[in-house]
Amino acid sequence: MAMRRRLPQFQALLAQQALRSAFPKPRPLPSPHSRLLHCPSTPAAASSSPLSHSLWRSPGSAGTLLPVSAAAVAAAARAAARAAAKRWLTARAAGSLELFSLQRRRSSDLLSSSSTFLRRVPWGRWLPSADGMVLMLMGANVAVYMLWHMASPDFMKEHFSISLDNLKSGRLHTLLTNAFSHFDSGHLFGNMMSLYFFGSSISSTFGPAFLLKLYIAGALVGSTFFLVDKAFIAPRRQVHAGWDMLRSNALGASAAVNAIVLLHIFLKPKGLIYLYMIIPVPAALVGVAWIGLDLWRVNKGQGQTSGASHLGGTLVAALVWARIRKGWI
Repeated sequence: MAMRRRLPQFQALLAQQALRSAFPKPRPLPSPHSRLLHCPSTPAAASSSPLSHSLWRSPGSAGTLLPVSAAAVAAAARAAARAAAKRWLTARAAGSLELFSLQRRRSSDLLSSSSTFLRRVPWGRWLPSADGMVLMLMGANVAVYMLWHMASPDFMKEHFSISLDNLKSGRLHTLLTNAFSHFDSGHLFGNMMSLYFFGSSISSTFGPAFLLKLYIAGALVGSTFFLVDKAFIAPRRQVHAGWDMLRSNALGASAAVNAIVLLHIFLKPKGLIYLYMIIPVPAALVGVAWIGLDLWRVNKGQGQTSGASHLGGTLVAALVWARIRKGWI
């Protein structure tokens, strides 16, 4: 009876010593129901069972093995499971981050390669040279002039002239196509001569793309000024000279060429311009006379020449000149 009363105390002392040697921090006391054995080596039955290996720990002395309670084994198993789960989650997160970074790296590589391709594309090959752009614009004007004498006049008026009727009918392309359209050979010759001499100077200085943009801008703004003049200003004038304000058409590259010529004058006001290729006149004087004549035409409203469309080209030249002066171009 005395041995039975002292046996649990002896078991508790041995368990405390085993836990102290196995763990640096204090652990809960094992259950008194665990059986304690002392043997010189691991029991054969324990060595043959995987579960028995988890129930035996060595305190560090050779040939001495002490059992661990079931509660400690369960706690160790839970800790091991938590550690394994944490390692698995960490590895999975690292793999996800690596995949995400790989996708971002591939996207950035694709964008950088695309930008490199755009920078290396020889865009100049898609445009002619400085003189080639001038000749291309002149060729387009000559082609439409020939079309006027071969195609139906009604078709040409509907698609290659600007008017309020065309605008109301939704033919917005005429805002640009009329700037390549000439019916009279004298009108064509005058505009093409100005385009050749002054356009070559602008194209060689700023490039063929700049000349093309300037031509198109002058054409569009000039067409807009013509329509505004016919819709709001012309009806107020008393003298119309048989001019049908609503159905009158305008055509020609005058507005676009006006933008090119006046930009050249704004950039080189002290230069000389040879009128009719013979008479030298200061460029500034030519510019003042040119703009003054257009203002007079708008005020009087006489003749078939539209001063309003010319002033549209003048406005484009002034705006482009201001941007060049500020260093924006």
